[in-house]
Parts: sequence; C-alpha cells; structure tokens
Amino acid sequence: MQPLPVPCPAHLIPNASGTKAFHQAYRQAMAHGVVFVAVESDGPRWTVKADTLTAGPGHPADNTVNDAIRAAILRLIHTREVGADAYTGPIYFMMHNVPSEERARELAAALHAALHGNLEPLNRAVPQTS
Repeated sequence: MQPLPVPCPAHLIPNASGTKAFHQAYRQAMAHGVVFVAVESDGPRWTVKADTLTAGPGHPADNTVNDAIRAAILRLIHTREVGADAYTGPIYFMMHNVPSEERARELAAALHAALHGNLEPLNRAVPQTS
C-alpha cells in the first residue's frame, strides 16, 4: 500500500474495519512515516480515525490547524452528526456514530487534508454556522 495522496480523495481512505485491517493500515502509515487515517464500520454507523504519531515528530500540526479541527468536530457533535465521545486531537482524532460510509470517508479525507495544512476540504465538509 502506498501512502495516501494529499489531498486524498474520499474513496481512497482505507476501510480499517476489524482488528487485522486496522493493524495493517496503521502499520503501513507508520512504515511510510505518514499520518494514519481510516474509516471503520461499527454496525450501521461508521467511525473516523486519524493519528499523527505515525508521521513522526517532524509532522506537528500548528495551533491554527488543531483549533480548526477541534472546532469542526465540536460543530459535528453539536449537530449530533458524530458522538459526544469524539477525540479532538491534537495527536489522535476519532469520531464515532457517523451516519454513513460516504460521510465518514468525506470527513476522513477532510481531516487528512487539514492535518497536512489544507483546511479548505474541512471547511467544505463542516461549514461554520453563523
């Protein structure tokens, strides 16, 4: 498996459902020294996961990026699109209870782009409320 492109199209986000698939995707990210991002099936709902530890110490996201990601996840919690038990970073990110695989992939791709400094996909996927 090659590292994900940046920005990553949603359909390329790995499905890490199940222990074996999760470990494989995580190990691949670690071997390539890139940010881990994946979706997982949780019955009828989906989970989005991302972890910057796999990218090593040379990949810290700055405060602006972390603040934007945290705010987007909190908006998703507020609208009940994801569970209140979400992890909002700055190293590990997780959103449970996403209603569909398509939406989970969209959010994962947007999160991946944000963790590489491109906030535009995240702002489109989770617009700010006025």
